Amino acid sequence: MPDKEKIRGLFDDIAHNYDAFNHLSSFGSDRCWRRRAVRHIADERRALRVLDVATGTADFALSIASKLSPGSNVVGADLSEGMLEIGRAKVAKAGYDDGIGRDSGRRDVGIRLIQADVEALPFADGSFDRVSVAFGVRNFENLDCGLSEMCRVLRKGGRLVILELSYPDSAFLLACYKFYAFTLLPCLGKLLTGNRAAYRYLPASIMNFPKPPQFIPRLLAAGFTSVRARSFTFGVCRMYVAEK
Repeated sequence: MPDKEKIRGLFDDIAHNYDAFNHLSSFGSDRCWRRRAVRHIADERRALRVLDVATGTADFALSIASKLSPGSNVVGADLSEGMLEIGRAKVAKAGYDDGIGRDSGRRDVGIRLIQADVEALPFADGSFDRVSVAFGVRNFENLDCGLSEMCRVLRKGGRLVILELSYPDSAFLLACYKFYAFTLLPCLGKLLTGNRAAYRYLPASIMNFPKPPQFIPRLLAAGFTSVRARSFTFGVCRMYVAEK
Protein backbone atom coordinates (compact mmCIF):
# COMPACT_ATOMS: atom_id res chain seq x y z
CA MET A 1 0.00 0.00 0.00
CA PRO A 2 1.19 3.60 -0.52
CA ASP A 3 3.37 5.51 1.93
CA LYS A 4 1.19 8.08 3.71
CA GLU A 5 3.81 10.84 3.71
CA LYS A 6 4.24 10.52 -0.05
CA ILE A 7 0.46 10.56 -0.45
CA ARG A 8 0.21 13.68 1.70
CA GLY A 9 2.82 15.46 -0.42
CA LEU A 10 1.27 14.31 -3.68
CA PHE A 11 -2.18 15.65 -2.82
CA ASP A 12 -0.80 18.85 -1.34
CA ASP A 13 0.89 19.44 -4.69
CA ILE A 14 -2.17 18.87 -6.90
CA ALA A 15 -4.83 20.30 -4.55
CA HIS A 16 -5.54 23.48 -6.52
CA ASN A 17 -6.36 21.59 -9.71
CA TYR A 18 -7.78 18.42 -8.19
CA ASP A 19 -11.49 19.17 -8.64
CA ALA A 20 -11.14 20.35 -12.22
CA PHE A 21 -9.10 17.29 -13.14
CA ASN A 22 -11.60 14.90 -11.53
CA HIS A 23 -14.55 16.36 -13.39
CA LEU A 24 -12.68 16.53 -16.70
CA SER A 25 -11.04 13.10 -16.54
CA SER A 26 -14.30 11.34 -15.60
CA PHE A 27 -16.31 13.36 -18.15
CA GLY A 28 -18.45 14.58 -15.25
CA SER A 29 -19.42 11.06 -14.13
CA ASP A 30 -17.91 11.58 -10.67
CA ARG A 31 -20.78 13.92 -9.79
CA CYS A 32 -23.33 11.25 -10.72
CA TRP A 33 -21.49 8.58 -8.72
CA ARG A 34 -21.49 10.81 -5.64
CA ARG A 35 -25.20 11.53 -5.97
CA ARG A 36 -25.94 7.81 -6.05
CA ALA A 37 -23.83 7.19 -2.96
CA VAL A 38 -25.41 10.06 -1.02
CA ARG A 39 -28.79 8.29 -1.27
CA HIS A 40 -27.38 5.57 1.00
CA ILE A 41 -26.05 8.10 3.51
CA ALA A 42 -28.73 10.80 3.86
CA ASP A 43 -31.60 8.32 3.87
CA GLU A 44 -33.24 9.14 7.19
CA ARG A 45 -35.38 12.10 8.26
CA ARG A 46 -33.42 12.71 11.42
CA ALA A 47 -30.19 14.45 12.31
CA LEU A 48 -27.16 12.32 11.49
CA ARG A 49 -23.50 12.46 12.44
CA VAL A 50 -21.39 11.68 9.37
CA LEU A 51 -17.64 11.17 9.06
CA ASP A 52 -16.23 11.62 5.55
CA VAL A 53 -12.77 10.03 5.47
CA ALA A 54 -10.22 11.17 2.88
CA THR A 55 -12.51 14.14 2.35
CA GLY A 56 -9.99 15.98 0.17
CA THR A 57 -11.49 19.23 -1.10
CA ALA A 58 -14.84 18.36 0.54
CA ASP A 59 -16.79 17.61 -2.65
CA PHE A 60 -18.40 14.53 -1.11
CA ALA A 61 -18.88 16.19 2.29
CA LEU A 62 -20.75 19.05 0.63
CA SER A 63 -22.89 16.66 -1.42
CA ILE A 64 -23.81 14.74 1.73
CA ALA A 65 -24.56 17.87 3.77
CA SER A 66 -26.90 19.21 1.10
CA LYS A 67 -29.22 16.22 1.63
CA LEU A 68 -29.07 15.85 5.43
CA SER A 69 -31.84 16.78 7.84
CA PRO A 70 -31.49 19.91 10.02
CA GLY A 71 -29.25 19.43 13.04
CA SER A 72 -26.92 17.05 11.21
CA ASN A 73 -23.14 17.39 11.23
CA VAL A 74 -20.46 16.26 8.80
CA VAL A 75 -16.82 15.91 9.82
CA GLY A 76 -14.37 15.64 6.94
CA ALA A 77 -10.95 14.16 7.72
CA ASP A 78 -7.92 14.12 5.44
CA LEU A 79 -4.13 13.83 5.62
CA SER A 80 -3.49 16.66 3.18
CA GLU A 81 -3.69 20.16 4.59
CA GLY A 82 -3.45 21.50 1.05
CA MET A 83 -6.63 19.69 0.07
CA LEU A 84 -8.36 20.78 3.29
CA GLU A 85 -7.47 24.41 2.63
CA ILE A 86 -9.37 24.25 -0.66
CA GLY A 87 -12.19 22.38 1.05
CA ARG A 88 -12.59 24.96 3.82
CA ALA A 89 -12.93 27.73 1.26
CA LYS A 90 -15.64 25.73 -0.54
CA VAL A 91 -17.47 25.05 2.74
CA ALA A 92 -17.42 28.74 3.62
CA LYS A 93 -18.59 29.75 0.14
CA ALA A 94 -21.47 27.26 0.36
CA GLY A 95 -22.57 28.90 3.62
CA TYR A 96 -22.25 26.01 6.06
CA ASP A 97 -21.48 26.34 9.75
CA ASP A 98 -17.89 25.20 10.16
CA GLY A 99 -18.41 24.13 13.76
CA ILE A 100 -16.02 26.69 15.24
CA GLY A 101 -18.33 29.65 15.53
CA ARG A 102 -17.72 31.26 12.16
CA ASP A 103 -20.84 33.08 10.93
CA SER A 104 -21.82 31.14 7.82
CA GLY A 105 -25.42 32.04 7.15
CA ARG A 106 -26.57 28.43 7.32
CA ARG A 107 -26.95 26.93 10.79
CA ASP A 108 -29.08 23.84 10.17
CA VAL A 109 -26.19 21.59 9.07
CA GLY A 110 -22.52 21.85 10.06
CA ILE A 111 -19.40 20.82 8.17
CA ARG A 112 -16.04 20.70 9.96
CA LEU A 113 -12.81 19.72 8.22
CA ILE A 114 -9.84 18.39 10.19
CA GLN A 115 -6.45 16.93 9.42
CA ALA A 116 -6.44 13.33 10.64
CA ASP A 117 -5.03 9.90 9.81
CA VAL A 118 -7.61 7.18 9.15
CA GLU A 119 -5.36 4.70 10.97
CA ALA A 120 -5.73 6.69 14.22
CA LEU A 121 -9.00 8.62 14.08
CA PRO A 122 -9.39 11.11 16.97
CA PHE A 123 -12.94 10.05 17.84
CA ALA A 124 -14.54 7.83 20.46
CA ASP A 125 -16.03 4.47 19.64
CA GLY A 126 -19.46 4.72 18.00
CA SER A 127 -19.27 8.48 17.36
CA PHE A 128 -20.95 8.48 13.94
CA ASP A 129 -24.15 7.24 12.29
CA ARG A 130 -22.48 7.11 8.86
CA VAL A 131 -18.91 6.85 7.61
CA SER A 132 -18.10 7.57 3.97
CA VAL A 133 -15.06 7.51 1.69
CA ALA A 134 -15.05 8.71 -1.91
CA PHE A 135 -12.07 7.78 -4.09
CA GLY A 136 -9.65 7.63 -1.17
CA VAL A 137 -9.66 4.17 0.36
CA ARG A 138 -7.11 2.89 -2.16
CA ASN A 139 -4.66 5.46 -0.78
CA PHE A 140 -4.71 4.08 2.78
CA GLU A 141 -1.22 3.02 3.79
CA ASN A 142 -2.63 0.16 5.88
CA LEU A 143 -5.98 -0.75 4.34
CA ASP A 144 -7.09 -3.21 7.02
CA CYS A 145 -6.19 -0.83 9.84
CA GLY A 146 -8.11 1.98 8.16
CA LEU A 147 -11.18 -0.21 7.68
CA SER A 148 -11.06 -1.30 11.33
CA GLU A 149 -10.80 2.30 12.53
CA MET A 150 -13.81 3.34 10.45
CA CYS A 151 -15.75 0.43 11.94
CA ARG A 152 -14.69 1.43 15.46
CA VAL A 153 -16.01 5.00 15.20
CA LEU A 154 -19.27 3.89 13.55
CA ARG A 155 -22.15 3.22 15.95
CA LYS A 156 -23.81 -0.17 16.07
CA GLY A 157 -26.47 -0.14 13.38
CA GLY A 158 -24.59 2.54 11.45
CA ARG A 159 -23.55 2.37 7.81
CA LEU A 160 -20.35 2.63 5.78
CA VAL A 161 -20.49 3.85 2.16
CA ILE A 162 -17.40 3.66 -0.03
CA LEU A 163 -16.96 4.90 -3.59
CA GLU A 164 -13.77 3.79 -5.29
CA LEU A 165 -12.42 3.86 -8.82
CA SER A 166 -11.87 0.54 -10.50
CA TYR A 167 -11.48 -0.89 -14.00
CA PRO A 168 -13.77 -2.75 -16.42
CA ASP A 169 -14.13 -6.53 -16.47
CA SER A 170 -14.46 -6.65 -20.27
CA ALA A 171 -11.11 -7.34 -21.97
CA PHE A 172 -11.85 -4.86 -24.76
CA LEU A 173 -12.97 -2.09 -22.40
CA LEU A 174 -10.01 -2.80 -20.13
CA ALA A 175 -7.59 -2.30 -23.03
CA CYS A 176 -9.27 1.03 -23.86
CA TYR A 177 -9.24 2.00 -20.19
CA LYS A 178 -5.52 1.24 -19.80
CA PHE A 179 -4.64 3.36 -22.82
CA TYR A 180 -6.70 6.25 -21.46
CA ALA A 181 -5.47 5.88 -17.86
CA PHE A 182 -1.79 5.26 -18.47
CA THR A 183 -1.17 7.26 -21.65
CA LEU A 184 -3.66 10.11 -21.89
CA LEU A 185 -4.32 10.91 -18.21
CA PRO A 186 -0.67 11.56 -17.24
CA CYS A 187 -0.40 13.98 -20.17
CA LEU A 188 -3.61 15.71 -19.14
CA GLY A 189 -2.41 15.80 -15.52
CA LYS A 190 0.86 17.40 -16.52
CA LEU A 191 -1.00 19.96 -18.61
CA LEU A 192 -3.37 20.92 -15.78
CA THR A 193 -1.12 20.56 -12.74
CA GLY A 194 2.44 20.25 -13.98
CA ASN A 195 2.71 16.95 -12.07
CA ARG A 196 2.86 13.98 -14.44
CA ALA A 197 4.10 11.63 -11.69
CA ALA A 198 0.95 12.09 -9.60
CA TYR A 199 -1.21 11.02 -12.52
CA ARG A 200 0.95 8.01 -13.17
CA TYR A 201 0.53 6.93 -9.54
CA LEU A 202 -3.26 7.38 -9.47
CA PRO A 203 -4.10 4.96 -12.36
CA ALA A 204 -1.61 2.44 -10.97
CA SER A 205 -3.30 2.64 -7.56
CA ILE A 206 -6.65 1.87 -9.21
CA MET A 207 -5.27 -1.22 -10.94
CA ASN A 208 -3.67 -2.43 -7.69
CA PHE A 209 -6.79 -2.04 -5.54
CA PRO A 210 -8.73 -5.26 -4.87
CA LYS A 211 -11.96 -5.92 -6.71
CA PRO A 212 -15.17 -6.92 -4.85
CA PRO A 213 -14.33 -10.65 -4.42
CA GLN A 214 -11.13 -9.67 -2.59
CA PHE A 215 -12.29 -6.44 -0.93
CA ILE A 216 -15.59 -7.62 0.57
CA PRO A 217 -13.89 -10.25 2.81
CA ARG A 218 -11.61 -7.52 4.18
CA LEU A 219 -14.64 -5.39 5.05
CA LEU A 220 -16.17 -8.36 6.84
CA ALA A 221 -12.91 -9.04 8.69
CA ALA A 222 -12.86 -5.41 9.85
CA GLY A 223 -16.22 -5.91 11.57
CA PHE A 224 -18.77 -4.85 8.95
CA THR A 225 -21.78 -6.94 7.93
CA SER A 226 -24.26 -7.12 5.07
CA VAL A 227 -21.71 -5.83 2.55
CA ARG A 228 -23.15 -5.00 -0.86
CA ALA A 229 -21.21 -3.99 -3.97
CA ARG A 230 -22.44 -2.22 -7.07
CA SER A 231 -20.57 -1.09 -10.19
CA PHE A 232 -21.13 2.05 -12.25
CA THR A 233 -20.06 2.99 -15.79
CA PHE A 234 -18.93 -0.49 -16.92
CA GLY A 235 -17.03 -1.06 -13.66
CA VAL A 236 -14.98 2.15 -13.72
CA CYS A 237 -16.44 3.04 -10.31
CA ARG A 238 -17.64 0.68 -7.56
CA MET A 239 -19.77 1.40 -4.51
CA TYR A 240 -19.68 -0.64 -1.31
CA VAL A 241 -22.39 -0.31 1.32
CA ALA A 242 -21.95 -2.10 4.66
CA GLU A 243 -23.59 -2.12 8.06
CA LYS A 244 -22.18 -2.49 11.55
